[in-house]
Amino acid sequence: MNITERFIRYTQFDTQSDENSETVPSTSKQLIFARYLKEELEREGLSDVEMNEKGYIYATLKANTKKNIPTIGFISHYDTSPDCSGTDVKARIVENYDGADIELSPGIISSPTKFPELKNHIGEDLIVTDGTTLLGADDKAGIAEIVQAMYYLRQHDEIKHGDIRIAFNPDEEIGKGAHHFDVDRFGCEWAYTIDGGDLGELEFENFNAASAKVLIKGISVHPGYAKGKMINANRLACEFNNLLPAHETPETTEAYEGFYHLLSMQTSTEEARLNYIIRDHDRDKFETRKAFFDKCVQQMNEQYGHSTITAQVHDQYYNMKEKIDPNMHVIDIVLRAMQMCGVAPKVKPIRGGTDGAQLSYKGLPCPNIFAGGVNFHGPYEFVSVQVMQKAVDVITKICEITADYND
Repeated sequence: MNITERFIRYTQFDTQSDENSETVPSTSKQLIFARYLKEELEREGLSDVEMNEKGYIYATLKANTKKNIPTIGFISHYDTSPDCSGTDVKARIVENYDGADIELSPGIISSPTKFPELKNHIGEDLIVTDGTTLLGADDKAGIAEIVQAMYYLRQHDEIKHGDIRIAFNPDEEIGKGAHHFDVDRFGCEWAYTIDGGDLGELEFENFNAASAKVLIKGISVHPGYAKGKMINANRLACEFNNLLPAHETPETTEAYEGFYHLLSMQTSTEEARLNYIIRDHDRDKFETRKAFFDKCVQQMNEQYGHSTITAQVHDQYYNMKEKIDPNMHVIDIVLRAMQMCGVAPKVKPIRGGTDGAQLSYKGLPCPNIFAGGVNFHGPYEFVSVQVMQKAVDVITKICEITADYND
């Protein structure tokens, strides 16, 4: 089975996760695909294949040499984003893309005018949707690439490698993919998530992240008799949000710039609930942002009364760079592998999170490598067959280079 066939088959499974669910995985349909993956790994001849009750899959490609080689791992997630439907995905191939508009369905056009990334893939074979669902390259492309690389290594015993561990997990898209990941059971010295974007992307810096839930208690009084009595939670919600810097939001920042992001707001006169995320790459600036958020709460309470506003701020994950910096050989190996495969590295910070960030803080250094998908989480998502094959090449080359790591 080639990489294209493998990936398109994966897209036929609906694996959308649910951020409002309390189960693990968050949707039972993820387990249907997980069982299929487990069986496929067994058919492909991998060893130690197992899937636990939470849907975490682990497997091993055994070493083909007696050299003392570090055990390394490759990880991808199989859930797709709650932001867009993953039901009945209709993937098709646009062969030898010519740089023009792509009609996904009548009236639904993927155009390089709106998505200039398309022009980077002229002459390649693009896998697209029909414009009504996401594609699922995030991160089924990563899974397909890992499995294809293991298949290739099994067929080419002349490429020496140590034990290679692979793992596939649910619920990454809702920030819970690493929560139940068993690092000790995985048993690697380091690993890579294959969950990045376009060709050459390599990421080992990400946001420090926190969530913040704000509750505003108002007092409802007949508006004709409200003077000195009413506390309008609707208005206080707007006032609180206006205390946060207007130029420090997602739509006004880029690169290493952090932000405050209002995710949702439900308000009435008596009560308002605001949900935020707080992000910054720099740990000190991250702590300063949280402190400023608390200061805004205090300022409002001083004006309107103690406990009118309460906030619960919880850290979600931290910048993996703190854990990668002491282990830069993990990055050096990838850069060398990309160079040998003719891939120009694009090292950049992630303006988001990754399972690798949480795993790095669990003791498993775990940077992120490109999987090839573009325009994630929406119906204009696409992936290049040639870029997926390059990802396979880089994975196999990492395994080969690691075999000489202790020489």
